[in-house]
Amino acid sequence: MPTNFSVPSLATELGEAVRAYQAAVDDFDREVGRLLGINETDLRCLEILLQDLPEAAPGQLATRLGLTSGSVTPMLDRLERARFITRTAHATDRRKTIVRATPEAAQRAGALLAPLIEEGAQQLLTRYSAKDIRLLTDFMRGARELQQRHVERLRSMQPNPPT
Repeated sequence: MPTNFSVPSLATELGEAVRAYQAAVDDFDREVGRLLGINETDLRCLEILLQDLPEAAPGQLATRLGLTSGSVTPMLDRLERARFITRTAHATDRRKTIVRATPEAAQRAGALLAPLIEEGAQQLLTRYSAKDIRLLTDFMRGARELQQRHVERLRSMQPNPPT
């Protein structure tokens, strides 16, 4: 059931909290990338491989990251040199390549993320009931879907550089 925000400040407060959370996530991601020695796009690729697609074709990664096929190759080269991914020929179509995160990548990223996950479980999840957590999860899923729709909208637009 949609909520009617009769007090505009409540919606503003929620919007500010979400914006501040996103900024904190961006800061955390930058630091993880710094510690792993990779840039933010490479880190996002690694995150996709570790969490969403255990194996992917370079074209799938390009689509997910909003990159051209020409820019995916150097990214994969960097990640392979860092021993964070492997590229192998597809089992049935040797023209295709399969990209996977390495166990080393999972271990190194996991070591950086584990303290955040553990503290979150101890400090945040204990504050809320199961019903509250389901509500928060629903909100976050809806917010992600909204954000993704607008990522696709922006990707379909032509750049408008300053004159």
